[in-house]
Amino acid sequence: MQASEDQLKAWMTRGLDGDAAAHQLLLRGLLPVLRQFYRRRMSGREDDVEDLVQETLIAVHQRRMTYDAGRPLMAWVFAIARYKMIDGFRRTGRTCAIEGLEDILVVEGFEDASNARSDVTRLLDTIPAKQAAAIRATRIDGLSTAEAAARHAMGESDVKVSVHRGLKALAARVRDTLK
Repeated sequence: MQASEDQLKAWMTRGLDGDAAAHQLLLRGLLPVLRQFYRRRMSGREDDVEDLVQETLIAVHQRRMTYDAGRPLMAWVFAIARYKMIDGFRRTGRTCAIEGLEDILVVEGFEDASNARSDVTRLLDTIPAKQAAAIRATRIDGLSTAEAAARHAMGESDVKVSVHRGLKALAARVRDTLK
């Protein structure tokens, strides 16, 4: 049986107050929650799931002092889990859609996320519309190349080329602004 959010939060709070046993119960209580979180998003990759669960538990332990007890615990944990999953995908060269953006906004702050979204929109507006549409579909909306091609009435290779050229152009623009 999984521990409730209230129970996990109580263990976290007691752990922050120095109760090592409560902290251990928290980490054990997070195991099934994190496994379920990753399995839903990474079916068929059980070894990767276990690696990410362990990385997330380590991050929760190391960053526990950053937790604000006035906020929901699981939003904070899931934000860490999402970042660990994205880091894992980056290491393997895989892409995915980011689910639960509203939880990230709660934990990380809406203003920062809103500014980032505006920056991405402004950047995408500087490249040809076809490239921007392909990047939005595949990198932001999380569609496969085939799905993006069907959505925009393009060939799959055209989508791949548009994404490649668009990302190359965006990288050059960002590099130029940093000089």
